Amino acid sequence: MSPRRAATYIAASTLLSLTQGLGQNLIATNVAQIQGYLGATTTETTWLIAAYMAPNVSLSIALVKIRSQYGLRSFAELSIAGFVLISLMHLFVTDLQSAIIIRFFSGIAASPMSTLAFLYMLEAFPPARKLTVAVCLVLTNISLASPLARFLSPALLEFGQWRGLYMFEVSLAFIAFAIIYLLPLTPPPRAKVIEKLDILSYLLIAIGFGCTAVVLATGRLYWWMEVPWLGILLAIAVVTVTLAVVIELNRTKPLLDIRWIMSKEILHLAGTILLFRLIVSEQATVATNFFQNLGLLNEQIATLYVVMIVSMVVAGLCCAAVMKPERGPIIHVVALIFLIIGSYMDSQATNLTRPENMYISQALIAAATVIFLPPAMSAGLTSALKRGPVYILNFFVVFLATQSLGGLLGTAVFGSFITIREKFHSNVIAEHIVMSDPLVAQRVAQLASGYGRVITDKVLLNAEGVALLSQQATREANILAYNDAFFLIAGISFFALLALLSHVSFRYVLRRMPPRMTAEIAQPSM
Repeated sequence: MSPRRAATYIAASTLLSLTQGLGQNLIATNVAQIQGYLGATTTETTWLIAAYMAPNVSLSIALVKIRSQYGLRSFAELSIAGFVLISLMHLFVTDLQSAIIIRFFSGIAASPMSTLAFLYMLEAFPPARKLTVAVCLVLTNISLASPLARFLSPALLEFGQWRGLYMFEVSLAFIAFAIIYLLPLTPPPRAKVIEKLDILSYLLIAIGFGCTAVVLATGRLYWWMEVPWLGILLAIAVVTVTLAVVIELNRTKPLLDIRWIMSKEILHLAGTILLFRLIVSEQATVATNFFQNLGLLNEQIATLYVVMIVSMVVAGLCCAAVMKPERGPIIHVVALIFLIIGSYMDSQATNLTRPENMYISQALIAAATVIFLPPAMSAGLTSALKRGPVYILNFFVVFLATQSLGGLLGTAVFGSFITIREKFHSNVIAEHIVMSDPLVAQRVAQLASGYGRVITDKVLLNAEGVALLSQQATREANILAYNDAFFLIAGISFFALLALLSHVSFRYVLRRMPPRMTAEIAQPSM
């Protein structure tokens, strides 16, 4: 492939990645802004995220076999046509109920887009660079979608609220539609790979993953132990996934090789990716919500998003330039160091902290987000390819489960942690706010003085001062809770770094030992 044609395929992959990513993130980043347009509360609007993720977290499992049996070209054309149609339907949304239905189908239509983005990026590179440079670039593009959605949202909302958001997505979808028809992918040979039990197994997995996604997306807002239907959904998820595992373990040609997925190597890889996905929730969940709690809007944080985007692009290009299979642990160590430094810096925030105070820390975290995942994904794909093309599907299950569900889990865990810590700090602060304290009484009087010309009743004026002081106490409790979350992320990253260094050191010692001693360690005598 000529350099010009390769650049065209890279541009096409970038467009597909951003189209899919913006469609996923535009709603998630603007829940507070669009709830008025839909006439819903924040909790009700969150169902838009749950409806999107419910089918999206598992559909790629089925798409691998559908693509193999019916052909890549048909798969690409039908996928982009469906995505364009669903994107257009967003323009006719008038209330919450119709929005939830459209978002459910949008989650289905968007699932093939990330696959197509991968395939177009892989098409542009020779085999030696597909699992290094190509993987780095496409994962960088996918990571860019979240800060880019936040950066573009104010202008799009000003243009037309909900419709403004999706007029932009529709435009990108039509461009992607033309590109897919103009740039064909190399079609692999077709094969009849779908069996009847595959359909049953997939439906069980889809129900289990979908119920889990709904619980993780909404549980923090309804609170975990307060509504019984959250427990019912989790029970359904456990039962359906267990049934799918039992069916797959007793098949000669399973949809998923459960034994390989549960092997030591793959469990280690899955745990690594999941842990990292939880840690990087700091940027998407904690940092952004911190500024929103201080009363800042997306347009006031725009420069911070630009810093994140630039950091991600630079880090992605650097990772692509140096990435080799043997350098994976070193890249992971660098990423964890960036996370530790960035999260610890953020944990020192106060009510005077503004976006410009977090440029360096958030740039470090954005860089870590981009450089950690490519080596892990490359190692997983290499392990799958050694066992045959069939195992690519098994790896995708592990990867998607840790990324999609891991992202929701990170939001749920840190969101719940912040809520709990805010209540704790509120109680501690409230214990020290007593009117018998001269400093507290003086502060109440200062806050109430601004209403002295409007409120003449001294009792009401004093009550207004107490209410204002209570608001300030709540704000300070929130800031302390976010600092606790930042510090927790730094602590988790530190222990992950220690575990990684221990693992690398142990492997290094094993390689240096004589083969006989290595065999004795692997198979100790009685």
